[in-house]
Amino acid sequence: MSEKDTWVNILKALADDTRLRILKRILEGTSGVNDLARELHISQYNVSKHLKVLRSAGIVDYRKKGALHEYFIAPALAKRVAKNGQVLDLGCCVFHFDRLHINKKKRKHR
Repeated sequence: MSEKDTWVNILKALADDTRLRILKRILEGTSGVNDLARELHISQYNVSKHLKVLRSAGIVDYRKKGALHEYFIAPALAKRVAKNGQVLDLGCCVFHFDRLHINKKKRKHR
């Protein structure tokens, strides 16, 4: 895969509000699926689906901790995260998660 294809895949993965919310949370520190679902008010199934897209794009990675998976910023991108942990510089563009206003969707309670 060329470098151009890599950046295109990363930008496509970041084109979704839910994935941006997940990434913003992971920039704050490693997290598991259950924690992300609870904190972001989305189902575990949806968190897992979005994490798969983020992993496929090379944005996040995980390590097994017992039966759980802890997700973190992929090492290849970690060097592109500013020291404050809220700015991701892809070279072609910069995501300021500290300034980013992301639509927060809440689950409907039945």
